[in-house]
Amino acid sequence: MRINIMSIFVDDQARALEFYRDTLGFEVSKDITVDEAGNRWLALVSPERPQGPELLLEPAAHPAAKEFRDALYKDGIPFTQFDVDNLEGEYQRLKDAGVGFTQDPMPVEGAVIAVLDDTCGNLIQLVGPKA
Repeated sequence: MRINIMSIFVDDQARALEFYRDTLGFEVSKDITVDEAGNRWLALVSPERPQGPELLLEPAAHPAAKEFRDALYKDGIPFTQFDVDNLEGEYQRLKDAGVGFTQDPMPVEGAVIAVLDDTCGNLIQLVGPKA
């Protein structure tokens, strides 16, 4: 058994695509319009792992998704986590690109973490090895 797709609910798929592709550096693996409203099956992968797993940018239209996401955001809880090889370097690159962080790099047991705002309704935790 393997993880194939992980969904993240986003306010706006086009804005999320810009952020996750252009700012974070993920690559589009699938972009298929699925309905008349323009919703898409929009999946991305890490360029370091093009065979997956995929990150699905899921429209947050369902009321339960909005309530869940809003509660996590309000409480400062990241929706998911991404690994980075050099957290300090990635943090500085993203700060320079205008990304907002709710948690600056902080050492924890065996790692360093930081939390960013994806501009689409989610907090995302970055984790990297201690220097």
